Amino acid sequence: MRVAGRLLSAVAVTGLVAGCLAAAAPGARAATSAPTGVRAPWAEVANAVSGADLWSRTSVTKRPMGSITKVMTAYVVIETGGLGRVVTVPAGITAYDKKFDASTAGLVPGEKLTALQLLYAMLLPSGCDAAYALAAAYGPGLGKFIARMNATAAKLGLSKTHFTDFSGLPNPGAYTTYSTARDLVSLGRDAMRLALFRQVVATRSYRVAAGAGHRAHTWLNRNLLLTSYSGAIGIKPGFTAAAGQCLLFEARRGAVTLIGVVLHSSSSVNDPNATIRDATAMLNWGFSR
Repeated sequence: MRVAGRLLSAVAVTGLVAGCLAAAAPGARAATSAPTGVRAPWAEVANAVSGADLWSRTSVTKRPMGSITKVMTAYVVIETGGLGRVVTVPAGITAYDKKFDASTAGLVPGEKLTALQLLYAMLLPSGCDAAYALAAAYGPGLGKFIARMNATAAKLGLSKTHFTDFSGLPNPGAYTTYSTARDLVSLGRDAMRLALFRQVVATRSYRVAAGAGHRAHTWLNRNLLLTSYSGAIGIKPGFTAAAGQCLLFEARRGAVTLIGVVLHSSSSVNDPNATIRDATAMLNWGFSR
């Protein structure tokens, strides 16, 4: 190759070509950049509409995800329908919650609530008692419901996701319920296509007045991103000792909606803000592109 009548060396040609390519593709630098300060070892952020992966880190490694599992539980229930049906809270919730020191919605065996009310009880305060009640009713039976969760995962193409519990608790083991960051982003996109699911996970608090068959309840959303990040619209945090602090999240600014997940942002049960810091860094980076 000759420029201005002089023969260029192979090194010079290579540099010139690289420079031309860079000039022709102004987005190339942005495409190779990454959010800074993200501590989660397993993470991904994507365009919520197209599903295009904007940035990821070890996103196809199987990991426990704690109560993010309840997104699938809600998906199965909503897709089945009949949300006005009255469900009697089973006696089994007491031993289940006690065995795993699980988060609860304060339900009492024998209370009667609609399936819709139980969805709020499950997704806002991350009530494992509500997840138990829904699984028992919609299986019918716990085992059948878990089978339905796995069948739905296969149907949705979540090839590296498996459930042995409807709450995400270590039942029977710490790693027997698992997914990947990429599968969870895909599941989140499917769930957020359901209008009712979007409504529930965007709700900051929900109150059920005392009525025939049940006490009064007020449930607060444990997704701290809703109150700390402008544009946040969902979806679900989770924690177990093995999973660490996890968060599946979505936010919208203008015409752009981003969805992402962080797994094990912190190992401490007392540090839920670790996921908020990671999610904020990923979202800020994504929206700035």
